Amino acid sequence: MAYLREVPTLVEERMLAAQGYLRVAGIDEVGRGPLAGPVVAAAVILPQNFNAPWLGLVRDSKQLTGATREFLYQHICETALSVGVGLCDSLLIDKRGIVASTRLAMAQAVSQLEPPAESLLVDYVSLPEVRLPQKAITHGDGLCLSIACASIVAKVTRDHLMVGFDEVYPGYGFRNHKGYGTPEHFRCLQRLGPCPIHRRSFQPVKSMV
Repeated sequence: MAYLREVPTLVEERMLAAQGYLRVAGIDEVGRGPLAGPVVAAAVILPQNFNAPWLGLVRDSKQLTGATREFLYQHICETALSVGVGLCDSLLIDKRGIVASTRLAMAQAVSQLEPPAESLLVDYVSLPEVRLPQKAITHGDGLCLSIACASIVAKVTRDHLMVGFDEVYPGYGFRNHKGYGTPEHFRCLQRLGPCPIHRRSFQPVKSMV
């Protein structure tokens, strides 16, 4: 199956460049499933004809170790033509739902790009509120290099936020599980109850409040 290819490529980006779209933003998000914390999206525009030794390490962020993600994050932010980040916190997720919040975070990330994007490659979802040519690609973070780069930026950004929340709300283990529903997290919730960054529309938090 195509999405199991070992290395994301620039095939989609080059196809759009051939149509005249030179600033193509790859977009991805992280944090749809956790019980706590924000959903974070990133948009990355890579330079035309860009090449670097570290590009061969780029994968969907879920396939990388934390150390490799941090290494690639630094290089992506230093060399990308443009990087944008957006997020929606737990309060907005509870109010609008996770799908709408994910799209909003992605739209925010696009709006932060400078120079702006001319076209978008989005992992899985479409962004009807963003009036730019775009293509939603299933498993895009495993297929497209710019989307994979965005997945890394989003993941590292969110991980850093959750480490910070671990200090603000000690005892929940956010530094370790990043808000996901691990056994450790469930035990902390049973002992302490939800804190302000827990998503009250998500079970089992919903039944605790």
